[in-house]
Parts: sequence; C-alpha cells; structure tokens
Amino acid sequence: MSPTIIVCADLNALTRRAEAIVRQSAADAQAAGRRWSVALAGGSTPRGLYRRLAEPTTTVDTAPPSTIDWTRAEIFFGDERTVPPDHADSNYGMVRDALLSRAPIPAASVHRMQGEASDLDAAARVYEGLVRQRAGAPGPDTMPVLDLAILGMGADGHTASLFPGTTALDETSRLCVPVEVPQLRTRRLTLTYPVFLRARAVLFLIAGADKAQPLRAVVEGPERPRELPSQLIVRRAASVSIVCDQAAAGGLEHTATTKEEP
Repeated sequence: MSPTIIVCADLNALTRRAEAIVRQSAADAQAAGRRWSVALAGGSTPRGLYRRLAEPTTTVDTAPPSTIDWTRAEIFFGDERTVPPDHADSNYGMVRDALLSRAPIPAASVHRMQGEASDLDAAARVYEGLVRQRAGAPGPDTMPVLDLAILGMGADGHTASLFPGTTALDETSRLCVPVEVPQLRTRRLTLTYPVFLRARAVLFLIAGADKAQPLRAVVEGPERPRELPSQLIVRRAASVSIVCDQAAAGGLEHTATTKEEP
C-alpha cells in the first residue's frame, strides 16, 4: 500500500499533525478495549511531539478531545544506543525529559532497552520477552502487534537502528537484536522488521533538506531495502503515514501528498 504523505510548513506544524495521529491511535485502542502499545523514536525531531503529548489537553483541532489514558499505555522504544539512561545520547533519556517526567505514566508501563548492558544479546532477548508479554502476544510463538510505531529516517535511509547493510536487516524471527553499526563505529539495540511490519500503524517523522533525496528514493525509487532500510517498512507495513516538512518533501516528484496548513 502507498503511504499517506502529509507535508507541513515547518517543524511546529509537523509536530501538531503528528500529535493528532498519535492521540487518535490512543483513542482507537481505548475504544477497542485494549491497552495502547506504542514504540517511540529517539532523535531531535520527535522531541516537541513528546512535550505536547505530556499536556493533559490539546489545541489540535483534528485530535480526539479526550486525554490519553496513560494508565492503559505500554511504552516501548524502537532502538537504543549503548549508553546508560542518564547519558546525553540516550533515547530513553530524551523521552524521559520530554514526556515521561511530565505525564502521569506509571513506571511499570515504560519499557526501556538496557543499552548499558555488558551482554547486549541477553539484553535484546529480555526486551523481546517484554514486547511479547506486554504488547498483547498470547504465547511465546505469537507475534505481538503494536498499535503504533513512531519512526524517524536518517539521511542514509536508516530507521530505528536498522542501518544499511547491517545484520539486523536479515532478522525474520527475533524481535530485538544487538547490531554492529560499522559506519558509526558502535553497537546498538534495535527492534526488527517483524515488529514494525506487524504494527497497526507506523508514523514516520521526517524533517530537513538532507532527507529530501533519501525520502524520494524510499518512496519513488526502485526497491533497495538493504541500502534504504526505511523503504521496506514504508512499502510493506499495513498503514504508514509520513509527516514531513517542506524541505524533506522537496525531492518528491510523482507522489500524491496532502499539504497541512501552518
């Protein structure tokens, strides 16, 4: 299925539109009588979104009027750097500062990856167990289904810590793995394609002129998922929304988009 691409005037407009999508996902889960499960992205682009989600009410016209019931949420992370949670590079640390410390989210509902662990493979297996247990999978061999996965995209086409050419791209059964990222000379923990492809909805937040050409390649170019890991999710997940700013959308030529007013 083709993704829904929403082009916003700037980062503030992108943040407001993304807020509406996230709040709708939470409302849909609540209406269906299930706990809302969401995987959060790191990086700078979603920071403003998390701050807005921490507010009890919203000024977004298209968002559901109800407040997110954080007591019925399960918060996961798409990936993590190999640093402790209080490190400046920690995805969890960013989310804690922008959202977790501001919203009434029970600590037991927040599931961070142990990026500081000495045994990353063991940490990945523990996290897979958490995802299976807390995201609605009834048995150890059943694939969990997240309500929403929030993702970004790097200028190299990576998403989460699924980087071009890395071993994590080949994973079809494990839900969380450690991965060597030679281009950054580091290791990461990341959720894998099976999790993102099974999510009820995927929301990409993409901003900046450096994303224009990779976004065009992901959406309009030939299939090259090993070179552009975001592409496989964009093209194969059941429901994908790409909310981007005008700079990131500047390379698109043949794709229908919706322009969001400032």
